[in-house]
Amino acid sequence: MPKAKITALGCYTPPRLLTNQDLEKMVDTNDQWIMERTGIHERHIADPEMATSDMAVEAAKCALAQNGVDASELNAILVCTVTPDHMFPSTVCLVQNRLGARGAWGFDLIAACSSFVYGLTVGAHLVTAGTHQKVLVIGADTMSRIIDYTDRATCILFGDGAGAMLLEPAAEGEDCGFIDFLGEVDGSGAPFLNMPAGGSRMPSSHETVDKRLHYVHQDGGQVFKYAVRKMYESCRDLLKRNGFTGEDVAVMIPHQANIRIINAAGDRLGIAPEKVVINIDRYGNTTAGTIPLATRDAILEGRLKKGDLVLFAAVGAGYTVGASLWRWAY
Repeated sequence: MPKAKITALGCYTPPRLLTNQDLEKMVDTNDQWIMERTGIHERHIADPEMATSDMAVEAAKCALAQNGVDASELNAILVCTVTPDHMFPSTVCLVQNRLGARGAWGFDLIAACSSFVYGLTVGAHLVTAGTHQKVLVIGADTMSRIIDYTDRATCILFGDGAGAMLLEPAAEGEDCGFIDFLGEVDGSGAPFLNMPAGGSRMPSSHETVDKRLHYVHQDGGQVFKYAVRKMYESCRDLLKRNGFTGEDVAVMIPHQANIRIINAAGDRLGIAPEKVVINIDRYGNTTAGTIPLATRDAILEGRLKKGDLVLFAAVGAGYTVGASLWRWAY
């Protein structure tokens, strides 16, 4: 069976910035408090006319242009998001149409902050099955649309952004690409990070709007403790299963939720700090967009090179957990 490899990467962030100084004027907080607890200095915010599909299309175009691939060559598109344009149709339908990807099928994948890691795994298996030659995995979220900017516990955390990776088969004998994945869900964590209203459990009503139930609600302490533990455990077990240790990892690219979670996981895994990619200071938590954005920055900084062993890891609402191991292809 062919091995799946990542052959191109494209990202997009809207130009408008929301800094900690801006937030100081909106809620009772300050730059020092935010930086010490989260590591975030600024985040990108989409203008009112921009939706998730718009950012996804921009990131996709960038990825396809990198290798001169026409959208009509795509076999499948996966859009990883918790902020779709609509409940239906799927956001992937809008993206497919805008790109002109006439031969592609696809679907939306919802696993909160773990969405992109899950999407990479699904895409890799489509390629390794021998049924798909070109799979585009997109992570895109417009988190600013579901954030309560009167809630200082959550409004400081999130930003908007998108990234896309193109997956293709590796050549025979080529030592690169997808190695293994470890995933987990723990539904007992559902009450601790969610958007209560808007689904079939609690349809939209005047009451749900008045109670601000269409925004992100989070028990920060519970989420923090779980994320620290599970990001470490999933990475540890995945590396061990494949005969590696933290010292073998050239680059760890974790979901960018909180700098303390990232540092704790890297330290416990024995991965040197300079090998752990952190860009949360400039983007905040873009949910499904964090890992492609961090991967792009690692490449631009010369920290991720062909042949490197790269470890992706994420923990998200649900709870969802995922770690993915790759040998970088370019």
